[in-house]
Amino acid sequence: MRQPFLFYIHYEMNTTSKRLYASSRTALPKAGKTIWWLLKIILPISLIVSSLQYWGVIALMAGYLSPAFALIGLPGASAVVFITSIFVPLYGPIAIISTLPMDMRQITILALMCLISHNLFVETAVQKKSGSSAITMFSLRLCTSIAGAFILNLVLPAHIGSSHIIQKSIVFVNVQEMLLNWIISAGKLSLKISLIISGLMILQSILKEFSLLDKISRLFAPLMRIMGLSNDSSFLWFVAQTLGLGYGSAVMFEEIENKSITPLHANLLNYHIAINHSLLEDTLLFVAIGVPAGWIIAPRILLAMLVVWSVRLILKFKMKKSTESVISIQN
Repeated sequence: MRQPFLFYIHYEMNTTSKRLYASSRTALPKAGKTIWWLLKIILPISLIVSSLQYWGVIALMAGYLSPAFALIGLPGASAVVFITSIFVPLYGPIAIISTLPMDMRQITILALMCLISHNLFVETAVQKKSGSSAITMFSLRLCTSIAGAFILNLVLPAHIGSSHIIQKSIVFVNVQEMLLNWIISAGKLSLKISLIISGLMILQSILKEFSLLDKISRLFAPLMRIMGLSNDSSFLWFVAQTLGLGYGSAVMFEEIENKSITPLHANLLNYHIAINHSLLEDTLLFVAIGVPAGWIIAPRILLAMLVVWSVRLILKFKMKKSTESVISIQN
């Protein structure tokens, strides 16, 4: 009895190893395509932004926005942070925040804006490729970041969190130093993107191979219904919340290409994750500098839910009007 049992265990382990290897081998070429697509967008944008910062163009743009920022309880200098966040991931804006004389209340409002509108050009490109309108997604994120900041300024207590310590900002003495810093940063970013996306694509392939995606979808299904999303959005929603739009793009493209989610449901999901994504990593980045987590998590979730349910109502109204028009023509 012992030998057949050991043979069975050995056979199962051998079969599992082969399935894991096959899943990984299938995933890597797809990951490579997405990595190349992302880097073609991210690297030129990061170089342009580094140049604009060096030559003072972003600071000049921020100067014109200062009066508007005063309406949401922020000093004029915070406009530099918000404009920078539009072009790049959150590490850059957080580095600038550490150099500004702002209290934690102001930083919390600014954090919410940056969390919604960061890396806007790259992430809008991702959402466009996954089937949504680039103009709609871009405008939605800008408008909700401003609306969210306005509301937050009304409800936030006068004093929250810990005091803010100002650090010295980095100033480049010449173009060569700026370019060297960009090359080093771009190299690190490229490596990070390659490792994360490759690992994520392998994980997705393994989950599919062992039929685990359905279990994840069922686990998050009740939450999806509350948020106005479909059950087949579950896995992509989970990926977007843990890894964000950029790193999670490979999985999104794969799921849409395989028709695992309908275009309508993918578009509704994009409305949600445009406002509320990377709930784990991005939130922790601001928590690390003292921002209270609740004040930057709850508004994003509530705004995303409000937008999705509003879009569903609009679509339902349009469908009803279209049906009435057809009936009227037939009569």
